[in-house]
Amino acid sequence: MNIRTLLVDDEPLARNRLRKYLAQEADVEIVGECANGSDAVDCIREQEPDVVFLDMHMPEMNGLEVIRALPAESLPDIIFVTAHDEHAVDAFAVQATDYLLKPFTRARLQEAVRRVRQRLLNSPRRRPVGQPGDEPRTGWLNRFAVKDGNQTLFVRTQDVNYIEAAANYAVLCTATGNHVVRETLRNLEASLSPELFLRISRSVIVNVNRIKAIRSGAVGESLVVLDDGREFLMTRGLKEVQTRLQYAGPQPPA
Repeated sequence: MNIRTLLVDDEPLARNRLRKYLAQEADVEIVGECANGSDAVDCIREQEPDVVFLDMHMPEMNGLEVIRALPAESLPDIIFVTAHDEHAVDAFAVQATDYLLKPFTRARLQEAVRRVRQRLLNSPRRRPVGQPGDEPRTGWLNRFAVKDGNQTLFVRTQDVNYIEAAANYAVLCTATGNHVVRETLRNLEASLSPELFLRISRSVIVNVNRIKAIRSGAVGESLVVLDDGREFLMTRGLKEVQTRLQYAGPQPPA
């Protein structure tokens, strides 16, 4: 499955940076580039890309005007790429998939692509054909299956406060106890709803509904404080995490 991608930015250097990073994603296919909003609308209608990396400030039409000029039922995934964080509220109001602040790192771009990839895999229209007997995937993970002696327990995702990496394993931490699963944090992150879980560092994923506050630490560090008082060092950008927390979705059904 190739992710058909359109780049829209009036700055050639910005498009070059996107192109350079996306070239390292084997399943990303760049189907076009545009330098203004008007051309972007035409190209989206003609190419029908899966995802558009869209600048907010451009000649003729800004990013939000591009979205409003297209039918809502057939919109591709939109990842806004901008140097202005004040438009985050507007971006998520039009159902943007992600919001990248310039200058962004390759790792941050990879996370955005991973989110799009997972959404496409969960879409019946784009789901690849599997082997005979494969069960089709219909959504985000709702329960973890964990071994406990001679039985298998099913732990609801919303009951997990946070997940910590432990080599090639992960520890699910709940109010009633911890459970070890043989899975990497990276794979778990791809299976969990990004509206409910947030990776704040290389080794920790937290349930956004358990986050009570973000406080300043030593030497410019930021710490995520959970509702039980536990604290974790956050290595992602503060503004990005605050925006994600403000627009985190509701809990999935049990």
